[in-house]
Amino acid sequence: MQIHSMKNQGFSKRQVAEKLQLNFRTVSKYLSMTPEEYNQTILNRERRRNLGLYEGVVVDWLKKHPDMTAAQVLDWLKEHYQVCVSERSARRFVEGVRKKYSIPKTKGHERQYSAVEDPPMGHQMQVDLGVAYVFDFYTRNYLKLYCVACVLSHSRYKWGEWYTKPLTSGQLIDALSECFEALGGMTKELVFDQDRLLAVDENYGDIIFAKEFEQFRLSSGFEVYLCRGGDPESKGKVEATVKYFKNNFAKNRYFTNIDIWNESFEDWLDRTGNAKVHGITKKVPAEVFEQERLFLKPVPSTKRSVEDIVTRLVHKNNTIFYEGNRYSLPLGTYRPGRKVVLDIDGDILKIRDDFDAFVIAEHKISKNKGELVQNNNHKRDTSKKLDSVQAGLLTALGASEDAEIFLTQVRCLKARYARDQFSLIEKTLNTHTGIAIDKALNFCVTNSLFSAVEFRNAVEYFEAHLEKELEEVSRHPKVTVLKATVTAKKRELSEYERVVKGGDSE
Repeated sequence: MQIHSMKNQGFSKRQVAEKLQLNFRTVSKYLSMTPEEYNQTILNRERRRNLGLYEGVVVDWLKKHPDMTAAQVLDWLKEHYQVCVSERSARRFVEGVRKKYSIPKTKGHERQYSAVEDPPMGHQMQVDLGVAYVFDFYTRNYLKLYCVACVLSHSRYKWGEWYTKPLTSGQLIDALSECFEALGGMTKELVFDQDRLLAVDENYGDIIFAKEFEQFRLSSGFEVYLCRGGDPESKGKVEATVKYFKNNFAKNRYFTNIDIWNESFEDWLDRTGNAKVHGITKKVPAEVFEQERLFLKPVPSTKRSVEDIVTRLVHKNNTIFYEGNRYSLPLGTYRPGRKVVLDIDGDILKIRDDFDAFVIAEHKISKNKGELVQNNNHKRDTSKKLDSVQAGLLTALGASEDAEIFLTQVRCLKARYARDQFSLIEKTLNTHTGIAIDKALNFCVTNSLFSAVEFRNAVEYFEAHLEKELEEVSRHPKVTVLKATVTAKKRELSEYERVVKGGDSE
């Protein structure tokens, strides 16, 4: 109306546009419209874009159907009122209406739960697998860790193990075996989710287990309760345990390596996981477990235990399991597949080498469960003193002045890694020839390269050149190296006397 009024007063289109701050083309378009055309196009379009006009209708819909989604609300507005807005605008509008009128969104069908009494002591343990993303301290990236979580349904006593790769059936079986050993027994029933690691098919109740797990189940003698498909809530205790492991232990914790991670996890279980009062039972799981473990079934003998000789597998963290506890071994004892022999003398546990019966470690047997019995000397390699190692290397290098300077400087400059440096030097001496070693030693001392790595590289370089020379000789066997026949001219002593006295010489 303002545009038409100003035009009737004699203003030009450009003047109208400038005074009303409109585009010149917009002024031209509105001047060419009749009131009827303006009502059908402009006003109708504004109604279609202003969702506030339909607030009362949307409120009625949401109250009648609280589970309606924003997408369905938008579709109904398009169907009945030809509304034309984006899905994002509709979603924000619906959220605002729900908040303004206190209309929470509900599911179409809410599942009803009922409280279940705790099973008797020693009857049931629930098992589940979990995944957590942790920050790797060295790679500075996030790493995916996999967890096996076990919880006794009565006492809520928890056990777990972490892995850097997805578990196989064999690893799951080994984890359960370690769990039974740590607990000192097993429950009558184990509850699992449907997983390909242990069950191939539910088969209408006649469950078909994986071959490895079926053999383990039959040899151990426990029963399996398998959750129905899509119903993980039937093992809610272990679901909460996995969540507890991820949020209270793994969250915001730096990862260095899996052995340190699992050791920290076991300490956390002893300190917090099993030591705090449970929110539902209002009891401390570790205290209740002391009673429940008396009701656990004994674990049948496995391949690792023999009737006459008791053996244990050495783990990567240089420990062995015995009667539900871990006992430490000296650093360096572990190697893949190594076993040790256990000798029980009263309350003393002697751990012997399986080859020559040498006593590797002695510990007092703990009467508790789940403890780490550790000797502080086992945290470092004390089989050789550093002075004796250095003296041995000095002898191997010929006890020369260069050798003494080199070894002393290596130990001084790399004091923290002196044992590792000497170990690399010893390995280099055992795998290379003497000529290359002498040349490398002289080269390192001359150029102040006091490092076992530089020494090894120099030895490899000189030995490669020696091999090339030998190959050249082998290709030309008739070529001999002739000694020089030219002799230096000798002067008479009188000549030197004359030079000293100031006389002339030729």
